[in-house]
Amino acid sequence: ALKLFRKILIANRGEIVLRVARTCREMGIEVVAVYTDADRGAVHARQADEAVAIGHSYLDIERVVEAARKVKADAIHPGYGFLAENGDFAEACERAGIVFIGPPAEVIRQLGSKIRARQIAGEAGVPVVPEGGSEYPVLIKASAGGGGRGMRIVREAAQMEEALASARREAERAFGDGTLLIEKFIENARHVEVQIFGDQHENVIHLFERDCTTQR
Repeated sequence: ALKLFRKILIANRGEIVLRVARTCREMGIEVVAVYTDADRGAVHARQADEAVAIGHSYLDIERVVEAARKVKADAIHPGYGFLAENGDFAEACERAGIVFIGPPAEVIRQLGSKIRARQIAGEAGVPVVPEGGSEYPVLIKASAGGGGRGMRIVREAAQMEEALASARREAERAFGDGTLLIEKFIENARHVEVQIFGDQHENVIHLFERDCTTQR
């Protein structure tokens, strides 16, 4: 039988909480917000059915899971950013018997590494950008994280040493992981994404394409 959620805690702040809350209300689901000391009285907390203080940080996994337990939430929606791509958080929800609305912890961990994600795509027969060799230009990428941090375009061999060093420094500062990979740089490429949803019954759908090139 299909189990419907009665109450969802949204582990985030601001606009994304309001968007998720609107959908929950349309579905007859109660909404619980969390807020830090700095966000006491924030709009997202005021507009929820319930709001729970979690101290100083939205990244405090223990406090967020405890808040969900306290209000007897069936599930936690992480929104985006913060804990949304944190495998430890997904695992903590599972241990607490609370549904994490997102990928399983192991999927988050594997796809959080660009190196491992390339391997998985290759094994599945999906075309991937060739690894960078002796032909330039190449693109250096931080294996962890994203958003362009730890990324450098190298157009000639003389630039490589400094580009590697600066990319590694930036990746370590931003993500705590200086692991890099090098791919062939594709000029005038487009950044196209396909968002997918799957459930525990192995049903998967996609929401067509979106051209993220315009973000630049």
